[in-house]
Amino acid sequence: MAKAKELPLRKDVPVQLTWDLTTVYKNDDAFETDFNEIEKELVPVKKLAGSLSEGAGQLLKATEFILAVNRKLEKVYVYAQLKNDQDTSDDKYQAMFARCESLAAQFGAAMAWFDPELLQLSEKTMSKYYQDEPKLKAFKRLFDQTFEKRDHILGNDVEEVLAGAGDIFSSGEKTFGILDNTDLSFPVVTDENGKQVKLSQGVYAILLESADQNIRKQAFEKLYEVYDQFQHTLAATLTTNVKNHNFKAKIRKYHNALQAALSANEVPTVVYDNLIKVVNEHLDLLHRYVALRKKILGVDELHMYDLYTSLIGKKSPRYTFDQSKQIALEALQIMGPDYVSHVKEEFDNRWVDVVENQFKRSGGYSSGTYDTNPFILLNWKDNLDNLYTLIHGTGHSMHSYYAHHNQPYQTGDYSIFVAEIASTTNENILTDYLLNKFKNNDEMKKQILNYYLDGFKGTVFRQTQFAEFEQFIHEQDASGRPLTANFMNDYYLSLNQKYYGDAVVSDRQIGLEWSRIPHFYYNFYVYQYATGFAAASTLADNIVNGDSSNVEKYLNYLKSGSSDIPTNVMKKAGVDMTKPEYLEKAFAIFENRLDEFEKLF
Repeated sequence: MAKAKELPLRKDVPVQLTWDLTTVYKNDDAFETDFNEIEKELVPVKKLAGSLSEGAGQLLKATEFILAVNRKLEKVYVYAQLKNDQDTSDDKYQAMFARCESLAAQFGAAMAWFDPELLQLSEKTMSKYYQDEPKLKAFKRLFDQTFEKRDHILGNDVEEVLAGAGDIFSSGEKTFGILDNTDLSFPVVTDENGKQVKLSQGVYAILLESADQNIRKQAFEKLYEVYDQFQHTLAATLTTNVKNHNFKAKIRKYHNALQAALSANEVPTVVYDNLIKVVNEHLDLLHRYVALRKKILGVDELHMYDLYTSLIGKKSPRYTFDQSKQIALEALQIMGPDYVSHVKEEFDNRWVDVVENQFKRSGGYSSGTYDTNPFILLNWKDNLDNLYTLIHGTGHSMHSYYAHHNQPYQTGDYSIFVAEIASTTNENILTDYLLNKFKNNDEMKKQILNYYLDGFKGTVFRQTQFAEFEQFIHEQDASGRPLTANFMNDYYLSLNQKYYGDAVVSDRQIGLEWSRIPHFYYNFYVYQYATGFAAASTLADNIVNGDSSNVEKYLNYLKSGSSDIPTNVMKKAGVDMTKPEYLEKAFAIFENRLDEFEKLF
């Protein structure tokens, strides 16, 4: 048997394809200096308790000091997290990250008195404070966010206990992360070239694109053999996470975990409800697309492992990382010279960790904090999907860059709710760019439309399916129903059948899909991929087909940070996400492109 192809060790990855974390700390000693300073500052933070009622000056002093410590804490946390994620088997950085998680919990406990004490200040008192100390006005938005939670903040002692138990509450997520990224051992499989390769999350995604159904089936079955072995353990880790959310929602007097999660980001639950309702009303489009896929592939049975292979009868176009950077720069010219200059800064200064190495965290994400440049983690493969992943991550990075450079620290971050809009607007702009570039090339148009339709399926339909599942398991746990592996397998399989329809065989293994999705540990996060993509469809259409004022509106959204509630920020950019119209427009674009795709065949 040929020797299996192994991923490189971290030390063997070319430096230019790794992120440069010396922009955060020159070395680990510099990290330790800040870490030790934060530890020493926890006592002074706690000693400020009881001071907020003593006058405007004391409120200003406490606010500025706590934010300064938090700012430093975010920096050490990000450094440790990125170091750990680049090689999750490295004991040194496992320990460093664990120390930061513990320190974050200690800081949360030390300043847990702040919100309850702030809530003791009446509106009349706050008005006087703003008059007595004008510098406090810079923090009004921050204070108002706390006042909005008045009915859900508990007493000082309880808040301190909850904050101090942060490590315990995150145990399910941490256990899943270690198991999924480090301890699970995947088998060797055969690729299209007859080579033996060790299965990983990245390799699995590539094999599902294979034109050979046997290769796709092998990868699918072998991957789920591993998760099948651990389904009961994974059910326990997910259940722990769900119980955490339901417990906190109950003691904070929210109606349910969904309301608690969305309230944290100032998002009304009508946004979530509208998404599931409108998507379910348009499942006929997904059924139509799946039936077309079956017809084009010419298979007697279409299986879940057949949903990612190209319908063009050939592999995805090959794009190297360097080629992808150039295409991204060309597509984003429409955003104006200032935006493009910062994208070049990202590409030229090692903000991106590019290739997959042994024990590297799977998937991809954007990270960073107020005092660092943004960072992107990739597990690069030379295909169209990774070109889109790069421009997606770049959207996140530019959002962070503009927010950090145009807002003070206290409003320099942005809500998770609006985060995916920036990234998927970039994706939609890339799609328009490529369709225009290849308007006279039917074969490339097929490739791009195939990718777009699959992307819409994966981002709007699939993530909403995830959102339905997430809501269901929280509701079932809240009602006292045990979340056993078999119970979740059965429900997930039936949900999959509803979404994809009769044209596809919902293979038994797909019932296990919940067990390998890390986003189910993120507390009602996934719905934002779907809402974000739909909103981005409107924004990208405005930018591409409208006048230059739409670019200015869009950049102002990027610059807004958390200076207003998220739905208001998006209204200013041109999308009202409390109403279903933006979703309807997204489905209209999908249907038009589905029509175009059908005509090409």
